[in-house]
Amino acid sequence: MKRRLYFLLPSVDEAKVVHNELLLSRIEERHMHVLARDDISLAGLPEASLLEKSDLIHGLQLGFIVGGFTGVVLATIAYLSNMIVPGWETISMSGIIVGGAFLGSWTSSMVAINVQNTRLKEFMKDVNSGQILYMVDVPVTRVDEITELVHSKHPDANIRGVDHTIPAFP
Repeated sequence: MKRRLYFLLPSVDEAKVVHNELLLSRIEERHMHVLARDDISLAGLPEASLLEKSDLIHGLQLGFIVGGFTGVVLATIAYLSNMIVPGWETISMSGIIVGGAFLGSWTSSMVAINVQNTRLKEFMKDVNSGQILYMVDVPVTRVDEITELVHSKHPDANIRGVDHTIPAFP
């Protein structure tokens, strides 16, 4: 199980030093994500991807639930109005429910991909003022260790907390 740690750093140079220290601490680069203003070059740093910048994961989850529920309602209406061929009730109703869930996921993900990640809103004022947001995903057992590492070597780093709800698959 992993947790996402958030650090605000004053400059790109400081972010590069933190990046190297985390690599030496055996944190894989694929678990690090850096976000900055558009006019700041992040060359040599793992820039945050679309998954970190947008609300895509939340949109997929919400769309799956709403679409599945809509599929249940439509399947029930179809069954009660005798629109389903006798003998095919289970297959037809399951298909409508699954189709609704996938259609809901796809539709909501198309919307959510253009929406800024709601978890990052609290950091955007600092990022827009020129600070660098450094996100690192670490095992639960290493949260205190990595936080202490950054705090002890970089007292000007603003440690902004831990997110307990990071996606399991990135």
